[in-house]
Amino acid sequence: MTGGYGLLVADLIGVAVFAASGATAGVAKRLDLFGVAFVGFVAALGGGILRDLAIGSVPPLAFADWRYAVTAVAASLAAFWLHPTLNRLRRTVLLLDAAGLGLFTATGTLKAIAAGVPPVGACLLGMLTAIGGGLARDLLTGEIPVVLRREIYAVVALGGAVLVTVMHRMGFTGLLPLVGAAGLMTGVRLLALYRKWSAPVAAPRF
Repeated sequence: MTGGYGLLVADLIGVAVFAASGATAGVAKRLDLFGVAFVGFVAALGGGILRDLAIGSVPPLAFADWRYAVTAVAASLAAFWLHPTLNRLRRTVLLLDAAGLGLFTATGTLKAIAAGVPPVGACLLGMLTAIGGGLARDLLTGEIPVVLRREIYAVVALGGAVLVTVMHRMGFTGLLPLVGAAGLMTGVRLLALYRKWSAPVAAPRF
């Protein structure tokens, strides 16, 4: 498997995972079929669209390559019809969401680097790629975005983006480092969920 093809496969897996996550949120809000598909599409591709606009890649890959849109819609429709099963497999959904976070952070960061974005900007765009769709999903379904709450989510994405950038500058390129970084982010996210790690919040004052 070539590096370019591996990057595409990792990207599409992330799209499918986040689309299913977004569609499941739409089902929970009792949206119709179109609404579920739309929320799934936005959750899967929103972050990537923002990244592509930021680096001047127009039209964004989500619109330029039909495989992205088709994957997002297909995964959303599958989640619509299979949501009772997905609800029973909550741990599996959390695992897939964590995997999507890792994959999108890694691929988003590498795409920003390839576009000539400086390291700090590449890290921020890698994080945005991973969390942008989730932000849009939560806003569309009337929820406070998960990245603004106490869960360790955006912090994992930012830390992973820094790791990918450092590895790239050290010459560790190709599919294996990408998978390793994505796997590490996935593991940290799952560990944070298991141990109930959270970012600090301000104490209320009366």
